[in-house]
Amino acid sequence: MPAQQSALIDAQVPGQRGTRREFQMPAPSPRLRAAAASTTVWYLRLIAVVNVLAVVSLPFREEVHEHNTSKLFTPHQAHPHHVGAFFTPYLATGGLVSATLAIFLMLVMRRRKRAAWVTNMLLAAPLLLVYVLGLTQDRYADHVFNWVSAALTALFVAALLIGRREFNAVGDPSNPKLALAVGAGALLATGGLGTLLVHATNKLPGAGLTDEIFYTYLRGISVGIFADRIDHVHAPRWTDITVNILLAAAFCLVLYACFRSPRGRRLLTAEDEEKLRALLDKHGARDSLGYFALRRDKAAVFSPTGKAAVTYRVVGAVSLASGDPIGDPEAWPGAIDAWLAEARSHAWTPAVMGASEEAGTIYARHGLDALELGDEAIVDIADFTLEGRAMRVVRQAHNRVKRAGYTVRVRRHEDIPAEEMALLIERADDWRDGATERGFSMALGRLGDAGDGRCVMLECRDANDEPRALLSFVPWGENGLSLDLMRRDRDCENGLMEYMVVELLLQAKELGVQRVSLNFAMFRSVFERGARLGAGPVLRLWRSTLTFFSRWWQIESLYRANAKYRPVWEPRFLLFAKSSDIPRIGLASARAEGFLTLPGMGERS
Repeated sequence: MPAQQSALIDAQVPGQRGTRREFQMPAPSPRLRAAAASTTVWYLRLIAVVNVLAVVSLPFREEVHEHNTSKLFTPHQAHPHHVGAFFTPYLATGGLVSATLAIFLMLVMRRRKRAAWVTNMLLAAPLLLVYVLGLTQDRYADHVFNWVSAALTALFVAALLIGRREFNAVGDPSNPKLALAVGAGALLATGGLGTLLVHATNKLPGAGLTDEIFYTYLRGISVGIFADRIDHVHAPRWTDITVNILLAAAFCLVLYACFRSPRGRRLLTAEDEEKLRALLDKHGARDSLGYFALRRDKAAVFSPTGKAAVTYRVVGAVSLASGDPIGDPEAWPGAIDAWLAEARSHAWTPAVMGASEEAGTIYARHGLDALELGDEAIVDIADFTLEGRAMRVVRQAHNRVKRAGYTVRVRRHEDIPAEEMALLIERADDWRDGATERGFSMALGRLGDAGDGRCVMLECRDANDEPRALLSFVPWGENGLSLDLMRRDRDCENGLMEYMVVELLLQAKELGVQRVSLNFAMFRSVFERGARLGAGPVLRLWRSTLTFFSRWWQIESLYRANAKYRPVWEPRFLLFAKSSDIPRIGLASARAEGFLTLPGMGERS
């Protein structure tokens, strides 16, 4: 018999001796815990709004200042209006620092940070104790607003306690030391700058340096009455606001350093790579992007059975996976659960770039939403031919480059001598567009590694036998290839890449290759459907917008460059948990792919 039922029976039998009566508080249900956690977030949003209003609205600020001077410690007869009493435990002081604190705590509470929960409890619980002690005195107990404030604070603390288990995301162990260092530097810098500004704009004579320093830091806390008590200092209103903004900005840096998520420093180990290669040997034919899971700037999380894995990289607190999970599809849910659990435990935003429709469906069952990014161009070797009117342009370009004396050599990486491979790597680096190696979801990020011997290299030489371009493909199962790297000399013949791709497709059967995955065409369906007769105005506008941006990012040209081979288009999807996360995911994706490099940021963050 369960212990709860036994205790209940014992309690219902009167006069029974020797029985142990047990009383166990029922644990809050998951729905109640989630509701309580959401309540704390909305409460902090309200605090932030009140503080901002106190800064920008003079009548409201005066009401708030009046409350802050009286609150619990002024007889209620002196101040009949107490607007701020409803917004404890972080009362509006009329300063942006208070608003910043509320906004930041709201954001990190929304991401279920454990440190944020502790911070709120350390702030709210002592304040509730102050209310309880104050209300034991008649002159404070007679004021109804003090009871309302105490009740709201108690409800906030209760919501924190009920939702405690919802806040389980851990922070970076180095955060406290970093926050102290950032706080010391920021206070010195902003305090010094603010003191200089106060000294330059002070309207009263006789102020000393100490007075100006105190005035500056008090103004950083509030634009209200606190700093008005400093003798010999009276600065203009714009100075007060500027100092308040400076200190708020410094406070933001301290909060970020204190609550930032772990940086995801774990990378692919030799053991992880060995396991992934074993999974690829069995199931690598399922996904053309599977081999890119072997990038060594990724980490891997495996299913409990070890039969599947999700590989990811943490960029800007986004856990960015790419492609489909590796391994047996029946074990994909276990790997996805493990990956999502790790993301939740570190307050990382989960996202997947370039998932197939099959994987996207399984990710959707785990709570992720999908957005179609574009299509992958896949050429079936059995169906490819240069004959026919539709291939006339490709055929003519191929013949023109061939007549110019260019030749293509196709080899596995393992068949290329070390000296030749070193020369090709050197040329590839010289031909790279920019200093940053681009690619993440559909690029391996290395060339000539000993473990990649099954990759295929296409080397193009001119009539003088000089290397002018190269293509590298990674294995896609036993009989497929997926494009990894495209490099060419900028001074070479136009159409050289098309010539090399055609040569690969013509020689593919000799390598035992049956299908080839080429480039990814972002928003391919928009260009295709938007050009059709009868396309709607929204679709035409979207197509025009993408065409405009293609001047810089080659969105449309990449689609047309692949369409000429008449491939099969396979859709690829972006997966995300919340629509509000898409801007952050887009930024993280741009950084991972090498299109955006933040100043002062390393390769991994």
